[in-house]
Amino acid sequence: MHILSIYPIRRRVLVAVLFICGINNAGFTQRGKLIQNMMERRLDNEAAPNTGPAPDYANLYYWAASPFKHDCSDSIPSFLKDEERDSLADVFFIHPTTFITMQKAAWNADLSDTALNRDTDLRPILYQASVFNGSCRVFAPRYRQANLKAFLVRETPRAKEAFDVAYNDIRNAFQYYLDHDNHGRPIVIASHSQGSYMAIRLLQEFFDGKPLQQQLVCAYVIGYQIEKNAFKTLPWGNSPYTTGCVVGWRSFQKQDIPYNIQAENGNSLCTNPLTWTSATAEAPKELNKGSMTGFNTIRTPGVATSIDPQASILWVTLPDDIDSKIKQMKNLHVLDYNLFWMNIRKNVQQRITAYLATHPKA
Repeated sequence: MHILSIYPIRRRVLVAVLFICGINNAGFTQRGKLIQNMMERRLDNEAAPNTGPAPDYANLYYWAASPFKHDCSDSIPSFLKDEERDSLADVFFIHPTTFITMQKAAWNADLSDTALNRDTDLRPILYQASVFNGSCRVFAPRYRQANLKAFLVRETPRAKEAFDVAYNDIRNAFQYYLDHDNHGRPIVIASHSQGSYMAIRLLQEFFDGKPLQQQLVCAYVIGYQIEKNAFKTLPWGNSPYTTGCVVGWRSFQKQDIPYNIQAENGNSLCTNPLTWTSATAEAPKELNKGSMTGFNTIRTPGVATSIDPQASILWVTLPDDIDSKIKQMKNLHVLDYNLFWMNIRKNVQQRITAYLATHPKA
């Protein structure tokens, strides 16, 4: 399977996906808000009504991944068939947007849509959630995700309502997990794109300055802007072994800083997944333990990286012989996990080991 198979990408959809990944409140001028309001009215007039059931997380159907059923997150790449694995912690994974058909689409996904659920399972659950199965039990709820178009008009009432529907499902799933399955076990929060938008809210509500913060191993909040003041007490991770922290990045080929990133005025945090610090110096490709190019294939060494000191985004240096379709992509949002797959897998193990060393009763 091709590295880009993580999403069912079509050109127009890809442009929209890449546009949204850096959007933030600062990027909306008064004129921009006016345009958004006009777009919202048009999109809402064309929108189909929301359909489908509200999720009942006592029913395994509403979990894309769970340790209590076999699913795509259980998949092990062939190159790791001899790997020693354990499950001393749990990961709560929030998948990215897979509801990307915008024309006449509802604002929120229908959880009885088997084709959409299959896209979710065979792409982010297989390619992203599975990175954690070497060290964690994997929990990933299905949720009534907002349609991709909601990001294009993010500051409008209709879009905010769509995101609230999505977040309420995430919140209910996490509360169900806490009430029935956690039993005091260490927790990893992981996410991508829309999932990271949801993860920030979840961390703020359940962890930041709350007793549950003591159970947090790390939050991998990837593919979405994390503002410098997003959290009051949760620290930014700045070593491979820091626990109880947040890390994240947004991947780009080096270029002029995109306009929507410029509009953030540097109000963003970034981790280099090759060093697990915020140091801006280039990390050589030799530190990359492997970029996933297909589920059963890995490229070693992978890509080199550095952090832009002003914009706090991750610059990626692609090898010359990489697929031409990827080489043409300036925004590497859809590859935020694939490019650093083995580094993420190893780091999860490192942080769990460090956590258990200081929390022996966990």
